[in-house]
Amino acid sequence: MRLTTRSRYGTRMAVDIAQHCNNGLVRIQDIAERQGVSVKYLEKLIRKLKDAGFIKSKRGPRGGHALALPASEIPMGEVVRVLEGDDSLVDCRNGNEHCDRIEVCLTRRLWAEAAEAMYDRLNSFSLADMLEDAEKCSSKDVSTMLMD
Repeated sequence: MRLTTRSRYGTRMAVDIAQHCNNGLVRIQDIAERQGVSVKYLEKLIRKLKDAGFIKSKRGPRGGHALALPASEIPMGEVVRVLEGDDSLVDCRNGNEHCDRIEVCLTRRLWAEAAEAMYDRLNSFSLADMLEDAEKCSSKDVSTMLMD
């Protein structure tokens, strides 16, 4: 199984925001430069994380992004699930239109349980766990930055 660049770059972006949000809101241009990823691609990913309630944003010249929740309350499996769009390892989990053998497939349960195990393991890590030595960003500080 391979995760897409959405998960790899999106989790790096989330960690970057968590690392730098204590200095104020984090600009997407700065993340792109530090991570070596295009601004345009990160803008697509940040929208998904915003819609899921993991990121807050403020527009304008003094705008940027910050965590909407404490890093310890953001499970990495949920971040990956949001970025990937679902939790399936194989297309047949999403319905009959992807496979004509769905009713007789003897391996379907294997893939379903493998996906569940992977996301359970990913969810055993929080964004705070990814930071190691970095200071946690609190949602209370984020709220005051977003009001300015």
